[in-house]
Amino acid sequence: MQSGDRFSRIKSLLGDDFSLLQKAKILVCGAGGVGGICADTLARSGVGEIVLIDCDSFEITNQNRQLYSEACGVAKVEEFASRYENIKGINEKISEEFLNDFDISRFDLVIDAIDDMRAKILLALKSPKLIASMGSAKRLDATQVKVDSVWRCSGDPFARKYRYELRKAGFSGDFDVVFSSETPRCKELGSFMGVTAVFGLNLASLAVRKILKS
Repeated sequence: MQSGDRFSRIKSLLGDDFSLLQKAKILVCGAGGVGGICADTLARSGVGEIVLIDCDSFEITNQNRQLYSEACGVAKVEEFASRYENIKGINEKISEEFLNDFDISRFDLVIDAIDDMRAKILLALKSPKLIASMGSAKRLDATQVKVDSVWRCSGDPFARKYRYELRKAGFSGDFDVVFSSETPRCKELGSFMGVTAVFGLNLASLAVRKILKS
C-alpha cells in the first residue's frame, strides 16, 4: 500500500507552491456541466476555500454530463458541499441584488461558469479577478476548446453576444475565457460531456496557474 495523503500527487507536482492553493479562496459561479467539473477539480487539488453558487437542483436530463447528477431533486451546491469539506454551497440565483450584498472582493479569483447573460455581465462588472466560460453546448470536438482573451475568442455566437453586452455596459477591461471555435451543431440544447468537461477542466487549470502566479 502506498503511503501519503489525498493531496500527495499534487504536492509532488507543485512542491512548496501547494501552500498557495491551500490559502486560496475561489468563487465558482455555476455547478452544471462546466462549473461542477471545475469545482470538483479544484477541491481535489487542495484549494483551501471554494464557494460554489447555483440555484438549481439536479434533474434527470443533467445525467449525460454533470457530476453527481444521480442525486435527482437535490440542490447541486448541497451535493458538492456534502462531498468536500473545502466547498461551501450557496443555493442562490446570481442577481444584482445578491451581488450588492455579497463580498466578492474577498476572493482571489472568480470563475464564471453560468449561461445567464445578465448575471455574466454583472460578474464581469463586479470582479477584477475573473475568468469565464463561453458556450460549451451544441459541440462535439473537444480539440477545438481554447483559452484566450474575451476580446479574441472566435467562432462562438454566445461569445459575440457577450462582448456586445460588455461594451454596452461600459466594460473596458480584459480577462481570459474558455471557448470553442467549433461551429454549433444544433439549435436545441444538445450537450456532450466530452466537451463540457473539457471546458471545466480548462477553467480549473487556468485558475490554479493564476493562483500560483499571484
